[in-house]
Amino acid sequence: MTNVKDHCSRRTLRLILPVILAVAGLALAVTPGPAAEAPAGRVVHRIDVEGVIAPATARYILRAIRQAEEARAEALLIRLDTPGGLVKSMDDITKGMLNATVPIIVYVAPEGARAASAGVFITYAAHVAAMAPATRIGAAHPVSIGGDGQGEQQRQDKTLLEKVTNDAVGNIRGIARRRGRNAEWAERAVRESVVATADEALRLGVINLIAKDVDNLLRAINGRTVTLVDGTRRLATAGARVVTVGQDVTEQFLRLLADPNIGFILLNIGIIGVLAELYNPGLILPGVVGAIALILGLASFAIVEVNAAGLLLIALGVVMFIADIKVPGHGVLTFGGVISFIFGAILLTSRQAPFLRISLQLILGVAAALAAFFLFAVGAGMRAQRAVVRSGTEGLVGATGVARTVLDPEGMVYVQGEMWTARAEAGTIGEGARVVVVGLEGLCVRVRPVE
Repeated sequence: MTNVKDHCSRRTLRLILPVILAVAGLALAVTPGPAAEAPAGRVVHRIDVEGVIAPATARYILRAIRQAEEARAEALLIRLDTPGGLVKSMDDITKGMLNATVPIIVYVAPEGARAASAGVFITYAAHVAAMAPATRIGAAHPVSIGGDGQGEQQRQDKTLLEKVTNDAVGNIRGIARRRGRNAEWAERAVRESVVATADEALRLGVINLIAKDVDNLLRAINGRTVTLVDGTRRLATAGARVVTVGQDVTEQFLRLLADPNIGFILLNIGIIGVLAELYNPGLILPGVVGAIALILGLASFAIVEVNAAGLLLIALGVVMFIADIKVPGHGVLTFGGVISFIFGAILLTSRQAPFLRISLQLILGVAAALAAFFLFAVGAGMRAQRAVVRSGTEGLVGATGVARTVLDPEGMVYVQGEMWTARAEAGTIGEGARVVVVGLEGLCVRVRPVE
């Protein structure tokens, strides 16, 4: 008995061991390596932040700060190139930087890069701010809150924008005083959207230095003393190993969702999938894919904070597409649906900065694709549902065959590859005569001679 048990245990172990190893390997593949695994000696952690400042960016930077603190790194270097982003994500980042116990260096690079809008706040919040040659910083004015309203609505939108602007000014002036930077220029960047080149920013006291690359930057700041929340720290960055911390799977996924163009595509995949399932119940796959895509699309727009009126217009356009299939409208409803869909998609992100808006080319392309889908694919499905049945017992009506016996009035006929009991509607039908089915009576077909 013991041998049998041991044999079964070894066999079970051989079966489950590859599974355990595969799961462990997958976990290691998708989990970012901890900072403690960095080479021995002085280490500077580095992250590259490019594109829109969104929840994924905030999560990435805060995780990098935490890892650098746990690894007791000399500093965290953030190479920055951004047109701006969401205020909530920017606030989360600056709070984390102001309360960090590791020196943070923001380096606007490579050449041609910019730190605009939210990037100005992040640069100001750094313990050391640097820029590469031919880079720029500024244009931090909040984007207009409302649309093209009139009267009372326009006044409310203007008042709200003033409140947001004043709050941003107070925020950046506080950060500037904390880091000893030019608060007056920072206020102008918010109120007047002024922009400064790297040389101008250095002269105005916006940044600490200009460096052509990371190595020169680390040598230049070596020995500099910075003030942290828990005291002062003297930087020893010359010759330090630079360890790059990449984004994990979750951050990459959130970054993808933060793109309004991706959200728009997911939303439309969801609409098509769900409607395809409704028109063809039982397919399952279109419904599952459509539901998941629809939820992800709505989650993406929740991140970007879209205009609800745009969503309503898109929904109205879809309703018009469906109505034109069921109600003979000669394409008028489909045309109206296309117009409603286009205006809805434009309004969807109209309140956001240009880099957070849906591409007009994408809107027009998706609108044309949706119109074609409803005019042809769904229309063909509806026509098929209304078509005369051509299979089964109902499909026998109108079919022609041959009498295999004399029908007087009953006999046998051969129709659609099968023998059927038949009854002649009138008179006698001779053997071998061609007949046509005119009706059914249970399992007996009624026939008459083919004229």
